Amino acid sequence: MRQITAVLVGAGARGRFVYGAYAKKYPAEMKIVAVAEPNEERRRLVATEHGLSSDQLYESWEQVLSKVKMADVAVISTQDRMHYAPTMKALEHGYDVLLEKPMSPSADEIIAMANASRMHNRLLTVSHVLRYTPFWSKIKEIITSGSIGKIVSVQLSENVGYFHMAHSFVRGNWNKSEETSPMILQKSCHDMDILSWLIGEKCAKISSYGSLLHFRPENAPSGSALRCTDSCAVERECPYSAVRIYEEDSTHEWSRFITNDLTPEGINEAIKNGPFGRCVYRCDNNVVDHQVVNMEFESGSTASFTMSGFSHDVSRTVQVMGTLGEIRGYMEKNEIVLYPYGKDAIDVSAAAEEGGHGGGDEGLVREFLNQVRDENNNGGQGLTSAEASVQSHLMAFAAEQSRLEGGSSVAIAELSAQQTCSVGS
Repeated sequence: MRQITAVLVGAGARGRFVYGAYAKKYPAEMKIVAVAEPNEERRRLVATEHGLSSDQLYESWEQVLSKVKMADVAVISTQDRMHYAPTMKALEHGYDVLLEKPMSPSADEIIAMANASRMHNRLLTVSHVLRYTPFWSKIKEIITSGSIGKIVSVQLSENVGYFHMAHSFVRGNWNKSEETSPMILQKSCHDMDILSWLIGEKCAKISSYGSLLHFRPENAPSGSALRCTDSCAVERECPYSAVRIYEEDSTHEWSRFITNDLTPEGINEAIKNGPFGRCVYRCDNNVVDHQVVNMEFESGSTASFTMSGFSHDVSRTVQVMGTLGEIRGYMEKNEIVLYPYGKDAIDVSAAAEEGGHGGGDEGLVREFLNQVRDENNNGGQGLTSAEASVQSHLMAFAAEQSRLEGGSSVAIAELSAQQTCSVGS
């Protein structure tokens, strides 16, 4: 197995804890040989973790991608609105690219990146990690086998988790759509992609409703403060307390995303003075905290999707209803039950794998590296190529347009026709 060398562009949570972690766990498969990251502390951490010297550290993507090509691949895990330029430059320089989702909040940029991948004959794989999980792969396998006949309707729920909602979409980096992406694109393009993949058709029409219902100043409890540590009278009872989520969690599941100093003093300092210690009712957020989407596909099959920031856990549940049977699944418990009509229910086994997103994070990287090693397949169509991702991104754009227009039906073909789209799905 040939070791693949990589330039890491962006060393935040996904960059360090997913792609960087894969290289540390499987050094024979992948080696980080350079990093571009404006934050000096993050650069130093990556240097230590991957044994990089000072001449392998760069402050910007422009610096590293202006050099002669120095690796097999570029892994781009910058913020949403910073994907386009480094991706285009990396493809131009001959890198195969692994790009964090969403590709871009601009349809024109998405289409340009897909076209550039084809023009330069390079891989551009988008991190729609759910397709790479044993759970969703098994459901797709059942559907393809014909066990449930033709799909009539699918119901998919994304339960964001109250603590995840507060961390990422109220206090955190993705709390303002104009600076990153709308919630349906940033968080739920995974779900648009999965629905499109399972049904195996293009979506024809979409309508959507949703709003920022709860995390607003007028909903702040009496006695609350600007920050959780500012003598807030209700902090002990508040489920969104930063002290509860970050300081009292001994696993550091979320505190590692607010500071690199995981000592009690470091976490306390981040809560007291950083953005993650703010009261959730007094942040500058504007993304929705709940949304529903209704879809009709080309053959008449329908799907409904619900995203809610108000759930006790982070999970996805699905119900696939066909003409001959039904599938019900609970992703985080790795539970799949097949109900053939007129027969006994069948518990379906899906191998549990380690890693984030039910094993999808590692599955994505592994498949990307394998495709890079296949020199005859450069520029080919991987499971989540840019061209495959165009459809799910257009679905997300249409859903957001519908939501902003009060739930009007939006035809994907009309939305696509507004773009200079020459790629397939």
